Parts: sequence; structure tokens; C-alpha cells
Amino acid sequence: MTLRDPIYSLAGKRVWVAGHKGMVGSALLRRLASEPCEVLTVERSELDLTDQRAVLGWMHNHRPQVVFMAAARVGGIRANALRPVDFLRDNLLIQTAVFTGAESVGVEKLLFLGSSCIYPKHTPQPIPEQALLTGALEPTNEGYALAKITGITLAQAYRRQFGCDFISAMPTNLYGPGDNFDLVGSHVLAALIRKAHEAKQTGGPLEIWGTGSPRREFLYVDDCADACIHLMQHYSDDMPINVGSGEEISILDLARLVGEVVGWRAEILTDSTLPDGTPRKLLDSARLRSLGWTPTVALREGIART
Repeated sequence: MTLRDPIYSLAGKRVWVAGHKGMVGSALLRRLASEPCEVLTVERSELDLTDQRAVLGWMHNHRPQVVFMAAARVGGIRANALRPVDFLRDNLLIQTAVFTGAESVGVEKLLFLGSSCIYPKHTPQPIPEQALLTGALEPTNEGYALAKITGITLAQAYRRQFGCDFISAMPTNLYGPGDNFDLVGSHVLAALIRKAHEAKQTGGPLEIWGTGSPRREFLYVDDCADACIHLMQHYSDDMPINVGSGEEISILDLARLVGEVVGWRAEILTDSTLPDGTPRKLLDSARLRSLGWTPTVALREGIART
């Protein structure tokens, strides 16, 4: 068997995308449309994923064989700072409910989507998976990061105690169709797209948080979805696996690029009184590349699509 040969097939399987209305979940639905499987979804109004009893009942009724765990409470620096309880509590409840249900109904394979914010604020770059829990977290999203670290640990614990084939993928900063463009709760790239659009409409400057010096890596969400399918078919291991583009850009240069794509070369104003967050965050995705997967959407193209 070569590295590119699948070890698990989705053919004929009932596949539940938890969080199908979110940016990642929507991308997973688009990608799964080309797979010979039955896709299961449930509306938030019909099932509260923080309610363990309700989740268990739904899973027993629908018997998914595969689960993509894309459901989560997510947001940028400001949202995390304003509502740390929500990000910690809700994600812990969602994860516990879905993992418990998956083991109970005998789910064959589950992929848990974490986040690159699980890694320490100051760590070697590019960040290898082994850097997890080797240092202090970035304070601005500590609650969310701790919840995601608990999710990874749960997946590992279910593998060890019950033999469940649960795996964890750690995507870098994602963007694309279906992102949150609310300036209170959005991530940096979505916020910049909205700010650049509004600056073009008003003829004003484009304002960014912090100094603009931090460097970030971005991955188009449909590339992330494709990587998740690839991992479901090709990966089974205790260790979480990074999912990144391998390229980084400063926030200031990103703001300039977004302005070019939007069609507005605005003056860019920085505000050093607001937090920068982690100075640099680039994932080492060598393990994913060794499984035969690479991204296909370049940053400029992805911004234009978004």
C-alpha cells in the first residue's frame, strides 16, 4: 500500500456533518457532494448540540457511521475577550455530547476540528504538532483554546479506552464563503474584507487592530474541507494533525492585498493600543503533505472568491 491509498472508504456510509451551516460545515457539504455517501444534517432549531441527552437521542435515531465535528462557537479576538465563558462552556458541552453519542452508537470514524490557537503563544515556527502543551497560551483566546485542547484529549482518550477511530485536525486561520463578517465576532481576514469594502464605499481609510506586524497563515475553507475528507480516508492516529497552506503574510500586507482585490488602495491606519495577538503563527503541515494532500487555492484567488 502506498501513502496515497485510502485506509477508509466513505462509500455507502451515513455521514453526519455537525455544524453544517457554518463556514467549514458548508464547505464540507460542497465537498461531500462528490462522494458516494449519504450526508446527514440537522438544524440548530431541531437539535441543541450542547444538550447531551438530545444529541444522544438524535444519534441513536439516525445512526451516523461517520462524523465530521465542525460544530463550535467561534470568533475573533474581540468576541473571545467579551464572552470567554461562552467560548469555553459551549464548546466543552458540544464536544462532550457528540463524542459521547458517537461512542454510544458505534460511529466508525470521527474527525474533530480543532484550531491552531491550541499552540503556545511563543513556540518554534513553523509549529509542529509536538508543540501542544509546551507553553502558555495566547491570553486573548485562552478559553476557546482550552476547550479545543480538551476536544483533542477526548478524542485520544476514546481511542485508548474504547478503541474508537477518532482523529483530530488542526486547521490554520480559515476564510471563505459563509464566513462571519460581523466586526464584533469576525476573524481578521473577514473583518478586513468588510472594512475594505466599506472604505471603498465611503472613500475613507482602512483601519486595522494593532501594529500590523504579526504574521499569519491562511487557508481557503474549501481547501480545508478537501483536507478533512483526505484525512478521513487516509489518516488514523492518536496525534492531532496540522492543516495549513504553508504560506504566511503580515497583517499589514494582508490589508494591502485585500484592498487591491476589493479595488480600493486606501490609507491603512494601525492602532497600537489594540492587541496584536500571537506575533507569528505558521503551522508545520509536513505530516499532512506526506499523506499526499496539498492546497490548491492561492490567497489572492481565495480572497476574490470570498
